[in-house]
Amino acid sequence: MNESLESLLPILLPRAIHWAKHQSQNILETGNALSDSGLRIARSVGVSMPEEIRVAVVPSLPLPEDPELRAVAIQTGLLGPNMVGITLGYGIYLRDGFVSNRLISHECRHVFQYEEAGSIEDFLPIYLQQIVQYGYDDAPYEVDARNHETEVA
Repeated sequence: MNESLESLLPILLPRAIHWAKHQSQNILETGNALSDSGLRIARSVGVSMPEEIRVAVVPSLPLPEDPELRAVAIQTGLLGPNMVGITLGYGIYLRDGFVSNRLISHECRHVFQYEEAGSIEDFLPIYLQQIVQYGYDDAPYEVDARNHETEVA
């Protein structure tokens, strides 16, 4: 994607992990458990512990306070005004007005990916490298999540 992003990744990664872990903890403390239909969706996309998932519906997705991290997140398409969901471990932020089975299934597939990786610290280096290398839309984790989207609960 961009050589400057490639060189920034090692510098930004620890800050991104810190931000993601903080946001995940916030969601786990304040979010709601999945409904019965949400649990079915999570299981259908491979999540092994769907009861651990918490969802916070928010007016807008939070952005990092760190100016450099925020700028890169927006530049790469990870965050910004057009994003409607983000998964951080077992925590999911969804934008109010956009909640659907399709979005829940997409984000739950990311939970599965986190489970497979083992932790936020293990997932994010892979995911962010994919974003830098392929771009957001073509990143393998994003393609996989889109391939597991469903409207059926």
